[in-house]
Amino acid sequence: MSITLESIDYIIIATYFVIVFGIAWAVKTPKSDNGGQSEDYFLAGRNLGWFAIGASLFASNIGSEHLIGLAGAGASSGLPVAQFEILAGFILLILGWVFVPFYLQSGVTTMPEFLEMRYSRAARNYLSFISVVAYVITKISATIFAGAVVFEAMGMDFWIGALVVVLSTGIYTAMGGLRAVIYTDTMQVFVMIGGAILVTYFGIEAIGGFHAAREQLSPEFYNLWKAADHPEFPWTGILFGAPILGIWYWCTDQFIVQRVLSAKNLSQARKGTLFAGYLKMLPMFLFVVPGMVALVLAQNNQLTLERPDHALPALIGSVLPMGVRGLVMAGLLAALMSSLSSVFNSCSTLITYDFYKVRKPNATDKELFKVGQIATVVLVGLGVLWIPLMKYISGGLFTYVQSIQAYISPPIAAVFLLGLLFKRLNTQGALASLGTGFVLGVGRLILEINKESLSGFFYNLATMNFLNFAFFLFVICSAVLIAVSLMTAAPDAAKIEKVCFNADTPKVPTNMTEIGLSLLLIVIIAITWIVFSPLGIGA
Repeated sequence: MSITLESIDYIIIATYFVIVFGIAWAVKTPKSDNGGQSEDYFLAGRNLGWFAIGASLFASNIGSEHLIGLAGAGASSGLPVAQFEILAGFILLILGWVFVPFYLQSGVTTMPEFLEMRYSRAARNYLSFISVVAYVITKISATIFAGAVVFEAMGMDFWIGALVVVLSTGIYTAMGGLRAVIYTDTMQVFVMIGGAILVTYFGIEAIGGFHAAREQLSPEFYNLWKAADHPEFPWTGILFGAPILGIWYWCTDQFIVQRVLSAKNLSQARKGTLFAGYLKMLPMFLFVVPGMVALVLAQNNQLTLERPDHALPALIGSVLPMGVRGLVMAGLLAALMSSLSSVFNSCSTLITYDFYKVRKPNATDKELFKVGQIATVVLVGLGVLWIPLMKYISGGLFTYVQSIQAYISPPIAAVFLLGLLFKRLNTQGALASLGTGFVLGVGRLILEINKESLSGFFYNLATMNFLNFAFFLFVICSAVLIAVSLMTAAPDAAKIEKVCFNADTPKVPTNMTEIGLSLLLIVIIAITWIVFSPLGIGA
């Protein structure tokens, strides 16, 4: 679907690119002869404040495919997809209150490094390999594809659009490292949210107000809670399975956690997670509702909606005046560039610390810095090589490749979460759990691909909602982790002192502001769940 842009729109988009590169240049990693250059490049010198951390957590999470997907889900089934956004607020509280104290106390640079401190080098190698492969195959390719589609909507060739996305993002990421990523993310949050507000405002105005949407759409569209047998959003999966995937994504994935590792202290890190938690309350209203608005306009023959995923582009092209379209398209570019820059930087960090430094432990600070920049350039090259394949794997196969993350994440969540809580768990248990989870996860993926030829138990397993499957997989992996650990020798208590709860763990410093903001966020989530339920507006 093509979106018609005027000269003023292109000027706004060009201005956006100039500002992004200006910010990246202003905060680029300084040259240093005294060490610390690599820490500045990978962790922004560990001196960032809560606002930049929270904004980057939000911006890194929200990509163009995220915006288009949320609007598309809103057009097809209403608000239930927003459950993942709302639950993220809870999970970010867990990140700030449970995980972050140990991450900062241990002084790690990567999540696999933390896993080595808690268990063993083998556990670190597993997570490093899985993470890098998953980033290249899924996160990088998905974001490049989404970016190319955005440029196609602007009337640009797919190839040119993809190259612009990859090269421009790669340049400022390689130039400035995590500091450039986080500060550009901070600006891009305003562009994203501002663009979403404009789309929502003009869309609701076009249909005659929010009440008109309520009258034309079934109450089910406003109900966050679906039956246990719902194919996409069963309440069982939302309450039990989604938090497991959330803990993996928000609390253990390098892509996200690297932001809190850059905090100047624990308080700033925790406030950053709280800020991100509040920002995650916005997508339901700013990203999902526009899809519902597009559906109403399509029903009124005010726009053409060929399929749900066209909801956002159709809305942009139909209801936004010139100039505003340019700002909203800049918001889409901000979403994809923030996600892509984050994965470039996180992946280069893993390559540098978990592969290069492990094999060359005496590498100098300057050497690590150079390796990180080279790794980023290589990742940009891999992204470019992916472009010819994008249109061929954008269908079902691409969806299956993406879904493998959901199937391998429960064991990772288990070894991290339970590893913090119980000091008796050991390396043998962790490796058994990770291995079991990988085999069962890949097995489920294979069954899903071949489900048409299955019947009985295997068909039911292949077609089980992936959120329900994730919960059962987490339970199995947790049981394996505990059982194998108890049957083998206990770990060295001194070795794991800084990476799990024990009698000598110092109390985490708190203040009433952080406690109050945390409780308020919980109240907001509870109210949202009640209002948009059969007891409230979704009646």
